[in-house]
Amino acid sequence: MRSFAAVIALVLVAGLQAASQDPAAPPPPQQPSEVAVVISGDPGTPPRYAVPDFVSLTPDAGDAARTVAQVLWDDLAFERELYLIPRDTYATVPVARSPDQVPFTAWRELGADAVVFGTVARNAGTLRIQVRLFNVRTRESVFSKEYTGADTNPRLYAHTISDEVHQQQRALRGVARTKLAYSSDRNRERIVGSVENRDVKEIYMSDYDGANVRRITTSRQLNLTPVWAPDARAIAYTSYRRGYPDLFIALIYQGVQQEPTTAGTQNWLPMFSPDGTRIVFTSSREGNPELYIMNRDGSGLRRLTNHPAIDTTPTWSPTGTQIAFTSDRAGQPQIYIIGADGLNLRRLTTAESYADRPTWSPAPFNEIAFAARTGPGYDVKIYDLATGMTRQITFGEGSNESPAYSPNGRHLAFASTRTGRTQIFTIGRDGRGLRQVTRDGNNYTPAWSN
Repeated sequence: MRSFAAVIALVLVAGLQAASQDPAAPPPPQQPSEVAVVISGDPGTPPRYAVPDFVSLTPDAGDAARTVAQVLWDDLAFERELYLIPRDTYATVPVARSPDQVPFTAWRELGADAVVFGTVARNAGTLRIQVRLFNVRTRESVFSKEYTGADTNPRLYAHTISDEVHQQQRALRGVARTKLAYSSDRNRERIVGSVENRDVKEIYMSDYDGANVRRITTSRQLNLTPVWAPDARAIAYTSYRRGYPDLFIALIYQGVQQEPTTAGTQNWLPMFSPDGTRIVFTSSREGNPELYIMNRDGSGLRRLTNHPAIDTTPTWSPTGTQIAFTSDRAGQPQIYIIGADGLNLRRLTTAESYADRPTWSPAPFNEIAFAARTGPGYDVKIYDLATGMTRQITFGEGSNESPAYSPNGRHLAFASTRTGRTQIFTIGRDGRGLRQVTRDGNNYTPAWSN
């Protein structure tokens, strides 16, 4: 992690490249579930799911059928609510070509409580996907839907099925259709006219699992610290487009860039309020780095903090009534909370030598994750606001920083040097389920969309 002072100095020039079309909407289900039955496992264990390859009904649908099945397996496994039987063990089970051929006895012998049966047909640029979830014990279909749409992104169908199965079977909001945004130097370009000859950093977005990477900025400057608007249709970020740090908002599906702050002032580290109407950010417009709040269009500006120390890296509470931030007013960076009205300031971290980059969890969790110095590097810790207890979820494998919660609060994305370069990883809030998301270049400051 960069030092606190370095983050301020680097407070994050941006020409904006964005697609001019709206994102493809998740394909709507066309059939209701047949039987509203929740599949259970053996007492004390999660239900065991099998997801064999989907059946290709047309000669050119084979790749899509395999992709949907594999991605669905990965998505269902991600939340760790279900046990996914490894796909390399399915060889002993006869292949079914239709729902009435599902070999329930063979799946039960393999230990499955549930099995997914799906078909894929391709016709004139369109996919038609039918899927059923069977209770292996009772042989009932408990989830049955059909999806029809463009064939350009088969993974989206798998993400949609996963989220709907999680909702129906586990009453859980899945994150398979969510996105990550981050800053990256993967293009290995050099900043134009830079005396320091630094690498360009641009803003990118991808699926939550790292697939479907898309570049958002193309300015060949420093573009840093992206954050999502609550509607997941805009990204605010800090850029050196003007030669100094300032805030920009990319309307990513319209190809439009907004500039909410006044030219000539240095502003960085924006964060949307939970309702998307306001932005809190750091600015040195009055000399010292302080927190300010403005309406999304730049109106209604007001100063939130007033202290000779540096106040930065703000994050909103889920209710929009409080803001956590980092300040070195006690000598070293620590986490503080203040009301959005500027009242009721209090220090949160008292046992850390150095704490930075807080991120407030969504409901129902009531906690703040942050990066804490642990020896030569940093680790991600979580402060429970109800108990005042802190727990650590990364443990010295590289330096780990910039945590960001998933919209259901069950996972965090963070940047880590554990593989050598700086990459984005995800991990459960319990410290389990580590996954690497990025692999190209260096990638920083992840943000997770709703």
